[in-house]
Amino acid sequence: MPHRSLPEARGRVRLARGASPWLLPTVATAAVSLAKARRSGRWATVAVPATALAAGMLWFFRDPEREIGQGRVISPADGVVQSIMPWKDGRTRVAIFMSPLNVHVNRAPVAGTVSSVQHVPGGFVPAFNKESEDNERVVWHFDSELGDIEMIQIAGAVARRIVPYVVDGTKVEQGERVGLIRFGSRVDVYLPEGIEPAVEVGEATIAGVTRLDRD
Repeated sequence: MPHRSLPEARGRVRLARGASPWLLPTVATAAVSLAKARRSGRWATVAVPATALAAGMLWFFRDPEREIGQGRVISPADGVVQSIMPWKDGRTRVAIFMSPLNVHVNRAPVAGTVSSVQHVPGGFVPAFNKESEDNERVVWHFDSELGDIEMIQIAGAVARRIVPYVVDGTKVEQGERVGLIRFGSRVDVYLPEGIEPAVEVGEATIAGVTRLDRD
């Protein structure tokens, strides 16, 4: 199925939690260089790229409000469905690739209790490569009405930092923000046995909005 672009869900936009280590130095450099460029034209060579980079960072770390979609399982990530694979235990893995242009905040695919948040060290291969299966990751388990739902945030070549927002034992609503992957990469969701995916490979998704399960 060809890639279908989806409109950005409308609403108030804020900056993502966990963005400040990247954002603050970039914006500060842009502000200082712009101020100095007004007194000396030589600073313009610094001010122009610094301002462009700061604008890019503000775009990368945007965190729009969303009207949460309907469904037993909803997408935890903005991106494109990279693969849909049946698993040996009867579950179905839906892998969503996040580009640097996507919103990087991830949301809970179901309502329930976070039963486990585990950081697993690994490499930083581009997330669209097969070798990314061994990348740095954070493995989530949600205790929900559907049983245990597993979600995995996978770091990529650029995204080398995953920032969980909540810890074990936290009760979350469906679509609630649970973490950030800086600069994109991949998020996998495992649909329980008996639940068919409502999306197809190449289809665009919006975190907290796109339904992943079929009636």
